[in-house]
Amino acid sequence: MARAPRRPADSQRGRTRAAAVRAPESTGAATLDAADRALLAEAIKARECAHAPWSHFRVGAAARFGRRIVHGCNVEFAVYGLTNCAERTAVFAAHACGAARAALSAIAVVADTPEPVSPCGACRQVMFECGGPNLRVILANLRGDVRVLRIDELLPNGFRLDSEMALASAARRSAADAARSRRKPR
Repeated sequence: MARAPRRPADSQRGRTRAAAVRAPESTGAATLDAADRALLAEAIKARECAHAPWSHFRVGAAARFGRRIVHGCNVEFAVYGLTNCAERTAVFAAHACGAARAALSAIAVVADTPEPVSPCGACRQVMFECGGPNLRVILANLRGDVRVLRIDELLPNGFRLDSEMALASAARRSAADAARSRRKPR
């Protein structure tokens, strides 16, 4: 979402992207529980840190990994290919700080758009891989419009490694974590 090349305005971009969200699965802010409202408030805070000097399209994200909430914002560079979206920034930051050892259960994304903002394809794939098909995705704008969906509604048939490969990878991570915890400090 941080990438907005050749798009004249946030409002035009928001209309285009939000159209992909199906209305029947959407809900308003009034139906959010306290945890969802808190996650959305954190996404709004994260948006303030966005670095978008070219597009001026600032996006914030907050991802819940276990009990931890990790912020993400879009970060633009003159070479747009090096730009990173808010959603992926939150996921990458969770890995960097260790929060991603817990499962990703929800993510909130917010921007100043006419409709609730929707993630780009790359972010959808990363969220699908990290949170699984039932990941709760809260899409919002600064006007208070909110849509809540599962990631498999945003990315039907998302790519995943087969379950044996994924389980083997998880087992290796768990074994490595256990080995690190058994090491005695010198």
